[in-house]
Amino acid sequence: MEGNWRVPMADLRVPNSEECLRVLQATPGVLRSLLALATAEQLNWRPSVERWSIGMVLAHLADVEIRGFRDRFEPMLRTDRPLLASYDQWALFRERTEFDPYAEMARFEERRVATLALLRGMPEGAGERVGQHAELGEITIAQLMNEFAFHDLGHIRQVMELYRSRVFYPEMGAYQGYYRIAP
Repeated sequence: MEGNWRVPMADLRVPNSEECLRVLQATPGVLRSLLALATAEQLNWRPSVERWSIGMVLAHLADVEIRGFRDRFEPMLRTDRPLLASYDQWALFRERTEFDPYAEMARFEERRVATLALLRGMPEGAGERVGQHAELGEITIAQLMNEFAFHDLGHIRQVMELYRSRVFYPEMGAYQGYYRIAP
């Protein structure tokens, strides 16, 4: 099992490069384990119309894998200072909010494999390459990699929060007073 956690080609000039790649590699398995616990109803439950379901989180992860991350890494690796478009995370949900969580998970996993291959194949020093983000200004590949891992962990936390809020919180009785669950 230890061999699965080794991350080749880490660029030591990218702060946390090995940690980033470990998180990015582990995320699909963590999410898959969480999905195995939940029923279809739990995967599609939304605490409110403003909040996402687990299925919506998975659809977002599959979408942002390309449009928010790979569509930025690739031009930054090919071109000097490319213009990087903004990513509208709500665009995906303007047309619909119902998704097949299992299909979205499979789509995410497939895309993640290709993204990891791209990141592992980056040349030494690639972390210093710069792009011009439409909203944020100048960003480096190193910064984008750290954002990517941070983003993954945030959505893992979100999925766990949705699951625990739907499954356990309603059955806790007086213990609910210890927690504030936002609608």
